[in-house]
Amino acid sequence: VSLTTEQLAEQFDKSVAQITWGITLVLMFRSVGSVVFGIAADRWGRKWPFVVNNILFIVLELGTGFCNTYKQFLACRALFGIAMGGLYGNAAATALEDCPEQARGIISETNSYIERAAARRAKGNVAGTFIAEGKVALRRHWLLLIYLVLLMAGFNFMSHGSQDLYPTMLKNQYNFSANAVTVTQVVANLGAMAGGTTVGYSKQDKVRHGRIPIDIIAASQIFGRRFSIIVTSFIGGVLLYPYSFTSSHSVMAAAFFEQFCVQGAWGVIPIHLMELSPGSFRTFVVGTSYQLGNLASSASSTIESTIGERFPLPPKGKVKRYGYGKVICIFMACVFVYVIILALVGPERLGRKFDVAHDSDMTEAAGRDAVAAAAHERGALGKADRDSCEDEKGNSTRTAVEVHA
Repeated sequence: VSLTTEQLAEQFDKSVAQITWGITLVLMFRSVGSVVFGIAADRWGRKWPFVVNNILFIVLELGTGFCNTYKQFLACRALFGIAMGGLYGNAAATALEDCPEQARGIISETNSYIERAAARRAKGNVAGTFIAEGKVALRRHWLLLIYLVLLMAGFNFMSHGSQDLYPTMLKNQYNFSANAVTVTQVVANLGAMAGGTTVGYSKQDKVRHGRIPIDIIAASQIFGRRFSIIVTSFIGGVLLYPYSFTSSHSVMAAAFFEQFCVQGAWGVIPIHLMELSPGSFRTFVVGTSYQLGNLASSASSTIESTIGERFPLPPKGKVKRYGYGKVICIFMACVFVYVIILALVGPERLGRKFDVAHDSDMTEAAGRDAVAAAAHERGALGKADRDSCEDEKGNSTRTAVEVHA
């Protein structure tokens, strides 16, 4: 939608500011999806809620292209927001719960969920234990949950404030062609991918330089999550002027490095939220804090486009032009300052263990005996898996020897 605001405005006979409500509604309703699918994933497992969520996402995304009226467009985008909102928390939990600690920043059911399900069964009342876990998490971590929502509001303002109206700015204010806008967006997204991987990647690995092994440890694992966020946000703020005031195609370089910083800070967020969240409701807390932050920042593009229309430029034929760049620059400067302050005063739990043995909330809700039973069951399953792998490896080795003989 952000790439086609002017075309949609023409199709539905609306202003660009009115079309941006299609973006705003998606962001507003994402919190509904995060609650519904987050609770489902924490209660019944990650797999099937995620499958259903993706099917709805695909159907509603395709449906947007078949809307004939402005009201249909807004309704479809609102429903799409619900489907989109359920994806993030479940995807983060599924990807990161079983990930080795050294590899958490880059990236069947997770081992963490299996352990928690075993502890609930050992307690004897699965639903009652699940509710008890929620009460413990809310009593212990209510202030942290508020902080996470405020932090994610800042991050969502950062991403949507720098991205959603940017294609419109390039085309309307600086007269970029559709091809030039597309290429600029591709370059910006390449910067985003590079930033998210470089800053968020936290794997420690060895490579060889000649015969010399070298340890590679990336930013957020060396310097910590908060420091990485602060530094990338500061550099992103420095780059705002060329990002929003360069009228030639050289802006592609600024777009690359600006989105490198924006998504570099974002690359730290999945594991940072996972490490801070209560273990029993990790999917719900990660997804809901993110989507409530989205709700708070949902009007980013509408705010920018509405204020931008107060700075008219000489029209191009019948097309009205506005100084969106000035608004994006000032808006984003405020957002970067806000994120830096919140990261500076907030907590960090770098390298936190995700298993039930290290979860005091689960111990209080289910009892030590249930947690011990779950850990013992998981240990037995792990030993059986290792024995099975060793047997398969041994059989493969013997077969290879026999074939060679």
